[in-house]
Amino acid sequence: MIKNIIFDFGDIFIDLDKPATGKAMEKFGFEHLTLELDILFKEYEKGSISSPQFLEKVSHHFPRASEKELIDAWNAILKNFPDSRLEFVENLAKEGDYRLFLLSNTNDIHIEYVKQEMGDEKFNRFKSAFETFHLSYEMGMRKPDAEIFEFVLKADNLVASETLFIDDTKENTDTASILGINVWNLQVGKEDITQLKSHL
Repeated sequence: MIKNIIFDFGDIFIDLDKPATGKAMEKFGFEHLTLELDILFKEYEKGSISSPQFLEKVSHHFPRASEKELIDAWNAILKNFPDSRLEFVENLAKEGDYRLFLLSNTNDIHIEYVKQEMGDEKFNRFKSAFETFHLSYEMGMRKPDAEIFEFVLKADNLVASETLFIDDTKENTDTASILGINVWNLQVGKEDITQLKSHL
């Protein structure tokens, strides 16, 4: 029986345009994700480096881009957060049938942008729907590493078999599944989080 639900954020609640950052950086010479950039992005998601350090390191790769252009490109991935999804998770929290948690691979620049775009009132409404708001850059860990799931299970006193984890990235749901957590690998564009109850 499911008692706890852990939600991803991107492409679960907020729509993403994953290729948008790369496209925005093409005019500054970006061609493809190199191993060096991939490591840098993952370091930033783990909070291993600060936003100023991150921007400084990225600017070495793209010296023609201003800091504002780098930030705008970095945030280009973030799109709309439909009110229907906010209302859905608020209602789910009010019903009180499940303990609700958020677990997101994200970073300081993205979260600040989301707060700004949503407005404090709406962002706080969203955050308040969850018992715990787990953000990778504050935790020093990121999905799909098993340690982040093990941490959440222990920190929030969750039993894996009583927990459902929802994420659009199969690599993430695969790790959770190995740990005995029930999973829904949501298919973006075909399914929506508001259909959750048909998966419980």
